[in-house]
Amino acid sequence: MPNKLKIINDPVYGFINIPSEIHFDIIQHPYFQRLRRLKQLGLSYYVYPGATHTRFEHAIGVMHLISLAINEIRKKGKEISKEEADAVLIAGLMHDIGHGPFSHTLEGAFFKKLNHEDLTLLYMNKMNDEFGGKLSLGIEIFQNKYKKAFLHSLVSSQLDMDRLDYLKRDSFYSGVSEGGIGTERIIKMLRVVNDGLAVEEKGIYSVEQFIVARRIMYWQVYLHKTVIAAEEMLKKAILRAKHECNNNGIFATPNLGYFLENAYNEKFDLEASKNMKYTLEAFSKLDDSDIIVSLKEWINHEDKVIAELSKRILNRDIFKIEISHEKFGAEKINLLKQKAKEKFRIKYEDTDFFVFTDKIKNRAYSTDNDARINIILNSGEIYDIAKASDLKNISALSKTVEKYYLCYPKELIEM
Repeated sequence: MPNKLKIINDPVYGFINIPSEIHFDIIQHPYFQRLRRLKQLGLSYYVYPGATHTRFEHAIGVMHLISLAINEIRKKGKEISKEEADAVLIAGLMHDIGHGPFSHTLEGAFFKKLNHEDLTLLYMNKMNDEFGGKLSLGIEIFQNKYKKAFLHSLVSSQLDMDRLDYLKRDSFYSGVSEGGIGTERIIKMLRVVNDGLAVEEKGIYSVEQFIVARRIMYWQVYLHKTVIAAEEMLKKAILRAKHECNNNGIFATPNLGYFLENAYNEKFDLEASKNMKYTLEAFSKLDDSDIIVSLKEWINHEDKVIAELSKRILNRDIFKIEISHEKFGAEKINLLKQKAKEKFRIKYEDTDFFVFTDKIKNRAYSTDNDARINIILNSGEIYDIAKASDLKNISALSKTVEKYYLCYPKELIEM
């Protein structure tokens, strides 16, 4: 029998143990191995060259942090059986298995009604059949249907191990040190109170840092204006490719071609349910390389829109982007579209691919009762972090900030 209790050398945490054979078998599964080929931060590496880490590394990191959290919670007298521990580690390990190419960048590009969490559950159930039901409890925890709700909170909540890992990992790889958080300190302070996670009073400053770091990482990395522009251009390229695939034909890898052809159909989700096995298999083979290879071919396509977008994306000739707290006026947008029509010699209706506006949102913390981060004081009283903290900006960060953006080729300014 091969040794399945391997050790992984992670650059963020050091050596990580694979806790059991079932976790090793999950990691070795083709569905999980695909995560090696999905970049964690989409096209953020266009701004931060080091941010080329993958969903695979993140998933391993989440498993590791959950393992640390289980140990701390057990030390404080809360019973977690081996079966429960293995199951919550399975849920954490597999929580992102339904992501598509470039992670969140192309969310919704291939399925109109299914997000990556829906797809994750489909893959978990499919793998559960293959593993003879060994993932059932993990799936139950993932869906928050298990009697111990705090186990689900370790996987999905405002202070889950998913967020703790991606903030620390994304900060590490991007080089944005302001996003660094005291992960181990927060985990050491965790307690289970009333079947929910709470943080001991002496850990309050680490939680404050976590919330502030999350805000910084969103504005400085995830919602960086150049990243937004690049990722929106990629979305436009995929949208145009769907149009060409269904009208004039376009090169695509076999698995990408399947989704370009079908995702254009409003009824695709219904059709997919009739042929779900094939659809899931096709999606399980779709990764970043399918997109890159196709973009390289689309540069030579006769359609000017897809050719121009592909060339710019591959060569990092990113559109200019303006950010504003107010909506951009129709007059300015129409003027830019007229210039784009002349510059690229395209139809006016096709200028939507070169001049477009939308809005971005950022809410660092939610004070909703079912989502808040609880602090347990030395007196035994429990307060939401926004009330327990003496930092006024924690409450302020619970408000949703909206900004508008306008993207267009920078050479239009000179016309």
